[in-house]
Amino acid sequence: MSPTRARPAAPSRRARRHDPGRRDRLVETALDVIAEQGVAGASHRSIARAADVPLGSTTYHFASIDELLAAAFTRHAETVAARFEERMRAACGREAAVELLVEHLTADLLGAPRELVLSVELYVAAARRPALRAVTQAWMLRSRRALELHFDPVTARELDALIEGLVLHSALSTDPMTSEQIRHAIHRFTR
Repeated sequence: MSPTRARPAAPSRRARRHDPGRRDRLVETALDVIAEQGVAGASHRSIARAADVPLGSTTYHFASIDELLAAAFTRHAETVAARFEERMRAACGREAAVELLVEHLTADLLGAPRELVLSVELYVAAARRPALRAVTQAWMLRSRRALELHFDPVTARELDALIEGLVLHSALSTDPMTSEQIRHAIHRFTR
């Protein structure tokens, strides 16, 4: 009889981490990466590294970088739009709506550097990536609906364009408009 040979131990399998919030964390991390490095610096690899997850996690949850960017920018747009809707619903009349619109611009967008950078990054990325145009279109529609609580549809659309122009102007200017100048521009437009 031959001596009993010990079988080599089977390689231990790495325990799979239960991480139900991973997809959501990847979306938030993508926004962080975009805010720090721009869309150009956002890749599956850079986002996985920043989220401290294996690279395969990003490709498991998002088939392409465009899909991940769309999820991230959708989250950004929904957050900003929800704050804006809340402000517009709180306004008691057109004058109050104008004041809250100025507050939204100066505090929520221009007064929050991260939000401003993310908005500008979305505008630029959407100009080149058709999949992101759906995100900007949904955001514009939502903004217009909030504005229509106090303004007719034509004025709401024009105001929405003015807001986007003011955001871009302020983001790119070395001498951005003050909140008083923004208030004056909106008052001139809405009278």
